[in-house]
Amino acid sequence: MSDLFAESPFPRRAVHAGLALVGMTILFAGFARMTDIGVTRLAYSPAIESQQMRFLDNPEGGVRVESADGRVIASFGIGEGGFLRGVLRGFARDRRSRDMGSQEAFTLTRHQDGRLSLADSASGRVVELDAFGPTNAGLFGRLLIEGRSFR
Repeated sequence: MSDLFAESPFPRRAVHAGLALVGMTILFAGFARMTDIGVTRLAYSPAIESQQMRFLDNPEGGVRVESADGRVIASFGIGEGGFLRGVLRGFARDRRSRDMGSQEAFTLTRHQDGRLSLADSASGRVVELDAFGPTNAGLFGRLLIEGRSFR
């Protein structure tokens, strides 16, 4: 009876070449990580306008946007504000995973360079809204404009 494991199915040279490739990959990844190769960073731009807002579910299935003092800024019915709902779903999932409540307000900010961001002070998460295109960011921009009347 022959020993099935006495001889490797791979030539010794192929094993050494594979190990060398794995080693080089690890070395390159470590170098890239230490030197920030491939990292994208946004330049700092100061806030020129911001407002605290709460996004609440309506009993009918819509979303109500309120100022920090409880005045209604906007209301979206079922099937409206799909991007807004998607962004808020991500924030809600993050808060649930950390056992946080849903009542703390978000901060909607317009930066000096024109960018819009939505920040959750409860979780520390920030979403750069312009990354999703001007139409989607514009939805939040209109909320910021509508909210000015409550200051």
